[in-house]
Amino acid sequence: MMQTPKETPVRAIAFHLPQFYPTPYNDEWWGKGFTEWTNVVKARPRFRGHYQPHLPADLGFYDLRLPEAREAQAALASEYGIYGFCYYHYWFNGMRLLERPVNEILRLGTPDFPFCLCWANENWTRVWDGNEKHLLMEQVYSDEDDVNHIRWLAHVFNDPRYIRVGGKPTFLVYRSQNIPNTLKTTDRWREEARRLGIGELHLCRVESNFDDISPDPVPLGFDAAVEFQPRFSLTRHRLLPRAIQRFFPNAANHRFHPYSELVKNALARPLPSYLRYPGVCPSWDNTSRLKKKIHGLKNATPDQYERWLREVIARAPINSDGDQIIFVNAWNEWSEGCHLEPCQKWGRRYLEATLSAIRSSGSPIARSQT
Repeated sequence: MMQTPKETPVRAIAFHLPQFYPTPYNDEWWGKGFTEWTNVVKARPRFRGHYQPHLPADLGFYDLRLPEAREAQAALASEYGIYGFCYYHYWFNGMRLLERPVNEILRLGTPDFPFCLCWANENWTRVWDGNEKHLLMEQVYSDEDDVNHIRWLAHVFNDPRYIRVGGKPTFLVYRSQNIPNTLKTTDRWREEARRLGIGELHLCRVESNFDDISPDPVPLGFDAAVEFQPRFSLTRHRLLPRAIQRFFPNAANHRFHPYSELVKNALARPLPSYLRYPGVCPSWDNTSRLKKKIHGLKNATPDQYERWLREVIARAPINSDGDQIIFVNAWNEWSEGCHLEPCQKWGRRYLEATLSAIRSSGSPIARSQT
């Protein structure tokens, strides 16, 4: 039943993975021409009823070097109520990886679609092939790099499409617990941003499965937290039945969690005393990335996702701009079976569910601030 319209707009921001084009480093590490699609098409079902592989529908096997592909993504997202993308940003002591899509967005000024960045500050290893001790690219932290990093970010923050809260550029850190002293780092960022004329920053730490606890972000130097789903600590994994284990190698090592239980327990969590932007996910299954110890959610459907998103909107905090920010993981994590982009099984159902949840809440859909 449609509620009475309310005055609080919803800004639904979807995490965006840029690894859909070949790069020299990926050629060296994974083989010539490697992209995220390389893993996606290799996935096979591990038991009866297992949805694999996840294959794209409307947008096809796109290449993010093409402006047409980036324009099509933005147009489709906007059509179904997504306010903007949060692109993963790979910075390694001055070196950037998977940088071309954002570079092109900045250079060309298109698409005219809001965006922000999330620093994915993890070491790159061969974890996908089970050799996580083989280091490919290491994160190295230093005072000098803190300054160099924010100086590079300054020109991104000045883009009129960049997502802001209270007029402040919004910047996420995926694993803040890896930074030796977050308060010193964030203080350097803020001081340098003021010196460069950017002004104040809106810094967010991501709360994910890597957090045993979820500390208040403010003493760590952040303004808010972002809830990153799925939080597997909220549900117990189920071993696959023995009948399945007999026919599927390593099945006993795979961990599958009921999607419905994740949703139930996520909604049962008390709201924190600090500002946390809530998150949801349409599904999750990293079969295409891993041969052993697969992690996934079972029986995810667009209807369950819509109910979850609707409830999250109903209780989401209102920020200083008078709107609600929701993060969706993800727009296009195809190798983790976690995507709003249309697939050959569900078509546009997850996008339709997103738009329906926002509309049924009675909230107006926030549009571009440019």
